[in-house]
Amino acid sequence: MAEKKTKKEAEQELSLEEAFTKLDQLLEKLEDREIPLEESFSIYKEGMDLLRISRGKIDTVEKKMMQIDEDGELSEF
Repeated sequence: MAEKKTKKEAEQELSLEEAFTKLDQLLEKLEDREIPLEESFSIYKEGMDLLRISRGKIDTVEKKMMQIDEDGELSEF
């Protein structure tokens, strides 16, 4: 039987492009003046979670682009 992924696990598997697209969609929702305050807080929290995940992915890529050479010097990949 296949396990159902949690929302957090699904967000962790998003590519950066997918996360940015989702952030754009959330921004559009927040720009709607008719959105209830409680819903806007929920959307804001979801956006902050996506930003945190995206930041982590970017940091991982940056670290992979740097490597230490034989002399112990840090150089770009």
